[in-house]
Order: sequence, then structure tokens, then C-alpha cells
Amino acid sequence: MARTLKFTVGVAMSPLEHYVPIAQKAEELGYDAIAVPDSIFYSEDVGAPYPYTTDGERMWGAQTPWADPLVGAMAMAQATSTIRFYTSVVKMGVRNAVLFARQVNTVAAMSGNRFGLGLGLGWLPEEFQWCGQSYAGRGARVDEDIEVLRKILGGGMVEHHGRFHDFGKLQMSPTLTAPVPIYIGGHTEPALRRAARVADGWASAMIMFDDLVTTVARLGELRREEGRDQLPFEVQVSVLDRFGADGYREQEAAGVTDVITIPWLYYGVGFDGPLQAKLDGMERFHADHMAPLEDDA
Repeated sequence: MARTLKFTVGVAMSPLEHYVPIAQKAEELGYDAIAVPDSIFYSEDVGAPYPYTTDGERMWGAQTPWADPLVGAMAMAQATSTIRFYTSVVKMGVRNAVLFARQVNTVAAMSGNRFGLGLGLGWLPEEFQWCGQSYAGRGARVDEDIEVLRKILGGGMVEHHGRFHDFGKLQMSPTLTAPVPIYIGGHTEPALRRAARVADGWASAMIMFDDLVTTVARLGELRREEGRDQLPFEVQVSVLDRFGADGYREQEAAGVTDVITIPWLYYGVGFDGPLQAKLDGMERFHADHMAPLEDDA
């Protein structure tokens, strides 16, 4: 039997030239996926605190490199054959859903159905304003965005007449041979409700183990309320205080299906560290943390 807990390599804040060799090494070692982050720009003005640090400050600066997540996923997909890719998470609230559907369709088709769409609202008011979208009402708009994405990516001639999107019959080809899974990011109650209602999984940012347990339990309650608790559901997490094979066993017992990790950080290699040191860190992490779980299986 194979290891049941998935391991995803996060490439956040790595130099863009590291993406492809990291993906190739991850595939070679048996990691399951690559998580591709999203940041559109670094603004001097910040109209809201960053929600995933205790002080509200961003963990990166103006010079930190970011790829467009779908372009990055496409580049890595073309250099690999089996490993999967997903956004963790793309800021849907600042994007046009119809144009974005075209991009998602392309990546999914050209990767051979190896792409999953992790999405959230977005937290930075300046990104909304400067990309031509409204920060107010973003939750309702993203709910409709997801409806539009599902409809278009499902194939065939479709139309939509809603509050935020209104278009006549259109079709995007090629028609995908498998659905694109959608994972909802965010720790708030509305985000959890959205994940329970419409998603194939939930993606966390950095989270403590006790908070994870509470959140997974809440997701279970909400999914039962929606009548969706018997459907497959991914729980993709980056837990800050449970490590090693025993820690990952605890995570899996708590309901985690997919561990998002940056392996080289465990061995003192920074986000901007040398590529070879990152590849070596991936090998060490596999031996230290993943191989014992494979022995369990």
C-alpha cells in the first residue's frame, strides 16, 4: 500500500528560476503536488492588515519574486509528467471570472488534468482598487465567480445572467476531460461556509494544530448541513507546531489529507537560498518525514 497522506511542496518566495527544477525533483522523490502562491504586486499603501501574521505585517518585501500562479504552474507542468499543481491560493476577488476561466481551462488541458484551483477572496484593498474591482461585496462576487467558473469549465455552450456577470451563450474549448477541483482558502466563518457549500476541499494558510482541529470539526458540521459530507474533500494545511512522522500522523488523524511544506526551511535554507541546497533539503525531508509514513503503509 502507498502512503495515504499527501505532501505538497510550496514554492512561495523562491526565485522563479527555481520553480522547474524544484518541481522535477519533487516528482522524482514522490511528492504529490506543488503549491503555487499568488501576489500581484507589493504596494507601499496597505489598507488592511495581513491576516496570517500576529502583527498584521507582510512576510515579504518589494523585491520578493512572485510568478503569476497559472503561468508558473504551466511552466512546471510542461517539464514534468505526473506531479500535480494547485494554486494556494489565487486571489479571485481581483480577477475577471470569464478571462480567468480561459486561463484555468488552458492549464488543466495542457497539463493533462494535473491542475487544481485553490482560491480565496484576497485581503488587500489596493489590489482590488488598482485592478478595477470593488473591495466591498467581494464575498458575494466571488460566490458568483465560482458559479461562472464551474459553468464554463464544465464544457459546452453556457450562459449566465447574474448580479455580477451577465453573458449570452458561449463555449470555451477544448472541453476538459475531468473536472478542475476547487479548494477554498481562508480561516473565517464565511470562508469555511463557502468551502462546505461549493468546494472540493479547504486550504489553510499557516495554522496551529489546535486551531486546525477546531476548524476541521467546524467544516464537518457545515458540510453535514449542506448535505455534502459524503463527498470527497481535501484538507490542505501548513501546520506550525506538529512536525516529524509522529506529527504528521497526528495531522492525518485530525483529518488532514495534504501537508503543504517548504522542505528546505527545516534545514536552515531560506526562501532565497541556493537551489542545490533546496533540492538537498527536499531529499532529507523525504527521508526524515515521508519515508517513515511509507513504511506504515
